[in-house]
Amino acid sequence: MKDILSELEDRRNAARLGGGQRRIDAQHARGKLTARERIELLLDEDSFEEFDMFVAHRCTDFGMEEQRPSGDGVVTGWGTINGRMVYVFSQDFTVFGGSLSETHAQKICKIMDMAVQNGAPVIGINDSGGARIQEGVASLAGYAEVFQRNIMASGVVPQISVIMGPCAGGAVYSPAMTDFIFMVKDTSYMFVTGPDVVKTVTNEVVTAEELGGASTHTKKSSVADGAFENDVEALAEVRRLVDFLPLNNREKAPVRPFFDDPSRIEDSLDTIIPDNPNTPYDMKELIGKVADEGDFYEIQEDFAGNIITGFIRLEGQTVGVVANQPMVLAGCLDIDSSRKAARFVRFCDCFEIPILTLVDVPGFLPGTSQEYGGVIKHGAKLLFAYGEATVPKVTVITRKAYGGAYDVMASKHLRGDFNYAWPTAEIAVMGAKGATEIIHRADLGDAEKIAAHTKDYEDRFANPFVAAEKGFIDEVIQPKSTRRRVARAFASLRNKSLQNPWKKHDNIPL
Repeated sequence: MKDILSELEDRRNAARLGGGQRRIDAQHARGKLTARERIELLLDEDSFEEFDMFVAHRCTDFGMEEQRPSGDGVVTGWGTINGRMVYVFSQDFTVFGGSLSETHAQKICKIMDMAVQNGAPVIGINDSGGARIQEGVASLAGYAEVFQRNIMASGVVPQISVIMGPCAGGAVYSPAMTDFIFMVKDTSYMFVTGPDVVKTVTNEVVTAEELGGASTHTKKSSVADGAFENDVEALAEVRRLVDFLPLNNREKAPVRPFFDDPSRIEDSLDTIIPDNPNTPYDMKELIGKVADEGDFYEIQEDFAGNIITGFIRLEGQTVGVVANQPMVLAGCLDIDSSRKAARFVRFCDCFEIPILTLVDVPGFLPGTSQEYGGVIKHGAKLLFAYGEATVPKVTVITRKAYGGAYDVMASKHLRGDFNYAWPTAEIAVMGAKGATEIIHRADLGDAEKIAAHTKDYEDRFANPFVAAEKGFIDEVIQPKSTRRRVARAFASLRNKSLQNPWKKHDNIPL
C-alpha cells in the first residue's frame, strides 16, 4: 500500500512541475507566474480541487510520443473566491508553450460543461502559443469545441478571461466571446495574425506590443476591459470583480455588508453643475457620492471615456452604472461609446443586475467619420440594449438630454422604471441656439431678436418641467438627495417582473 501511495505522490509532484524547473525559472524571469501560482493567487487558500492532473496527449507524430507530460499544458478545476464557487483553467506555458492539443481542449471543455451544469462562473487564464501544430486539425477541432461552449455558456454563467501571455490566432476567439477580458501590461498580447505575417502580407512593420498589447486593446480596439501592471494585480482585480457578480443567471448578485447610510445627504452635489452650461464637471464624482462607501469598479476605463461603465453597490446590492462623462467630448454619444455601453447594458440584463443611468448628453457626435463608420447602427445598439432590458432601470438626468440621445439614454419611453431629473436638467430636441436659428430663420440678420428668441427658448425648454408635465420625468429631485432617492427606487423594484414577448432570440443591429 505504501508503495502505491508514494507512487501517487511522485506522479503528483511530477505533474506539478509541468515542463520542469528550468522552464519554470524562465517563466519567472519574464516577470510571469506559473499556471499553478496564478490559481493559488486567484482562489481562496487551499480551496482548489484539480481535475485531470494525469491527462496526457495522444499524438504519435513527429516524435511526440516520447514527451507526454502529465496535465498536457493546462491546469483545470474548481475552487472558491471569498467562499463562492468558480471553475478555472490556467494554461501552462512551460509545457509545449501552453499550446492547445485535443486533450488540452477536452480538459477545458469538461470544466466549462460542469460550470454550466452547476451554475458557477468560468475564469480562463490564457498563456499559450496557440494550436499545437503537430496535432493538425485535431487541435483546431479542440478550439472549436471550446468556442461552442463559450457560446452556450454566454448569459448563463459569467465568463472571465485573463490574458497573461501570448494569445494568438484561433485562440483569441474564446476570450472574445467571454464577458470580461483582463490583460497584463508588457507580458500579454492578443492578435489574429502576428507581426511576421502582417509584414509578409501588408509590408507593415509592427511589434507584438503595438499590434496586440494591453495598451492597444484597452485604448484602441476595446477588446480588453482592463490592463494591469503584473499578474498579481490582475488576479486581485478578478477577485474583486467576481464579488460584484451573481454565480449564474438564476441567482442574484451577492449582498455585501454596508456601512453607509442609504439616506446620506451630499450637499456638495447641489453645486456640482457649473453655471456655464458648456463647462464640464467630473461625472465620476457623482458616481462616488451615490455609491456605498464611494466604491466604484470601472469597466473599460481607458476606452471611449465619454461614457462611463462599471459597478457600484447600493445598500450592499450590485448595481450597473452607465453615465455620460462631460469631461470627454462633452459627453457626446459616438460609435465607440455606444458599443461600449450597449455591451455593458446587455451583460447587466443577462445577469439580473439593475442599471443606474446618469445622463448629461448633448447629442450624438457629428461628422463624416461617424456617419461613414455607421454611427446610426452603433447608436441603435445602445437604444436596443436599453429597450430590451427587463431589469430595474433608474435614470437621473443631471444636465443636458438633447435629441435622440435623450431617448437612447434609458428614457421613460424605453421602459425606464424611475426617471428623475435635477432642476438643472435641460430636456429638449436640441440646444437653444440651434433651435432658435431653425425656428426663427427669418430673424437671423437681427442679433437682438435672435438673442431674445434664444432666451425665450431657454426659459421654456432649458429645464425639466416640460417633460415632467407630460409624465416623462417622474420627479424633479434635489441633487443632494440623489443617493437616497436612487436607493429607495431600487429597493422598491426588487420584485420587479417583466417579460419580453417569446422569441428564439432578437436580431440586435450588430
